Amino acid sequence: MDNDSSEALRERVRAAISDSAPLSIVGGGSKGFSGRAPTGDPLEVAGHRGIVSYEPTELVITARGGTPLAEVRAALAERGQMLAFEPPAFGADATLGGCVAAGLSGPARPYAGAVRDFMLGAKVMNGRGEILRFGGEVMKNVAGYDVSRLMTGAWGTLGVLLELSLKVLPRPKAIRTLVFEMEAGEAIERCNAWAAKPFPISAACHFQGRLRVRLAGSASAIDAASRSLGANQAIDAVDHERSEIDLDPASEPAPEPEGEHFWAALREQKLAFFAGEAEPLWRISLPPGTARFDIDDDQTPRECLIDWGGGLRWIRGDTRNEAQDMASIRLAATRCKGHATLFRGGDRQGDIFHPLPAGLHRLHERIKAAFDPGAIFNRGRMYRGI
Repeated sequence: MDNDSSEALRERVRAAISDSAPLSIVGGGSKGFSGRAPTGDPLEVAGHRGIVSYEPTELVITARGGTPLAEVRAALAERGQMLAFEPPAFGADATLGGCVAAGLSGPARPYAGAVRDFMLGAKVMNGRGEILRFGGEVMKNVAGYDVSRLMTGAWGTLGVLLELSLKVLPRPKAIRTLVFEMEAGEAIERCNAWAAKPFPISAACHFQGRLRVRLAGSASAIDAASRSLGANQAIDAVDHERSEIDLDPASEPAPEPEGEHFWAALREQKLAFFAGEAEPLWRISLPPGTARFDIDDDQTPRECLIDWGGGLRWIRGDTRNEAQDMASIRLAATRCKGHATLFRGGDRQGDIFHPLPAGLHRLHERIKAAFDPGAIFNRGRMYRGI
């Protein structure tokens, strides 16, 4: 389906500006659980959809913001290509615009890059009802290049994402997952040592005493890397028949799946660790070499899922005293030069994202004022008043 509803959206936005009425941008609704509670009437953008252009030889695709992520993935898969940053969908209705607005990347993020690294250009409607274009469809076009990247992870607070141009990459010819038994500290140490070498690692996750390392590339490169990583010491080695990017995000894998199903389940938070949507789930971004993450109030260490080779930690919050637990987790993250986000569950009216230093907060306010002077779009979705 191809539908350009930008003019209808512009009329709706201009009416909201005239009435000083805030709008809550809604695509597929798959990520409504994250961020602060939305404010304002819904601005439905899922109908603004369709792949505008796709040039496989140029490794670039341009699609409207409401285009289903599944549609984009399917078009790329037909030509043996993919979104290398592996955006999580969190539902079958996820849109491309929502994935960019959330700025979330999957297990490949430390090795392939983040969402913003693949942004080439964007067409955006700002808070004045103006349609602006930034960047382009080639890597060497730098006009407005950084502005289009600014839209990633802004949660729709800067404008409506009408069109997005993204760099795509060929799918790997072969994929293998090696599974090792080891403690978290040793796993992080090994992942950091391996990251300094030219191994074709595309994901690394430690959970419940097991380190899973995914290799992607040519069959010969994977065989050579497997030997170097000590495949003879692995308790399992799984050669994937197909890439996890093709798996249905709405499917329900086994509670603790293996092989390609493990990485899809990790990306889409279908593992048993993520069960319990109402319970606080913390997403903690740390320097990858951080060996320990200790929370002062904990009498015993919490169960922790480590992704990104050590750069991302997932832990469950303590529901007995959420406010105190939030303060303790954020203090621990700050000590490690990281930041903590209340990703799911808990109190959605409070500080969901890690508090910003005063100077950086003022910068965010100025950027918001430049794009959306009336604070029409997704007011307070990230921080109060922004």
